[in-house]
Amino acid sequence: MSKVVLITGGSSGIGKSIGEFLLEKGFVVYGTSRNPERYSESKLNLLALDVSNTQTITKAVQTIIDKEGRLDVLVNNAGAGITGPIEEIPDEEIKRNFETNFFGPINVIKAVLPQMRKQKSGLIINITSIAGYMGLPYRGVYSASKGALELITEAFRMEIKDFNIEMTNIAPGDFATNIAAGRYHAPVQEQSPYKTPYGNTLKLMDAHVDSGKDPLLMAKAVYKVISTKNPKVHYKVGEFMQKFSIVLKRILPDKVYEKMLMKHYKL
Repeated sequence: MSKVVLITGGSSGIGKSIGEFLLEKGFVVYGTSRNPERYSESKLNLLALDVSNTQTITKAVQTIIDKEGRLDVLVNNAGAGITGPIEEIPDEEIKRNFETNFFGPINVIKAVLPQMRKQKSGLIINITSIAGYMGLPYRGVYSASKGALELITEAFRMEIKDFNIEMTNIAPGDFATNIAAGRYHAPVQEQSPYKTPYGNTLKLMDAHVDSGKDPLLMAKAVYKVISTKNPKVHYKVGEFMQKFSIVLKRILPDKVYEKMLMKHYKL
């Protein structure tokens, strides 16, 4: 029997790549979008879902269960970028980012767990970020929201072990997607004390995304995890130096690592 997979944020970028790859491998795949009617060309069954709206989550999950009778894999991929000096990012934008990157995935997990518990099986993959392992300048809110999802996964997976449900994180580095166009940018203000360093860092971040890896690598990583009997707690996918930066953070003194980051961002 083909496994039934739900991928949030499946209309573009990493989510779309994962969905199309899993389709080729014979899975039954449902993607989600806040506005699925905009993607009539999509190869996936796209359902309307906004991770910050629990009613849409419940409806989408129930639609899959009604049609397929089961739900085997959740890929919590929907997310949003955000940049800016923390001092200058409006509170509502910080809260909105956590609604999408942290509370949203938790609400989707809560919606699928009863069915997975009923089946006595299931796999939940949370797409986080290598940025979630460190506080990055002018990406602090994003780092915090993804880091929170990494940590809560560690706790969550222990709580659901008794039900034969697995949970893991996959943290991507920079990938060539449209995330830079879709994220919230605090404006570079003319009178801001952060104008020059933030402006320069913003250009550097956009360049990293533009020259990023092919999202197909993430699709293959997700497929490998689905095919693994006992998934690890954490996976990282990206450039060697991006993954190695996590190792360096563990072994270097804090201030040395901080200086390394500041040199990288030319601060």
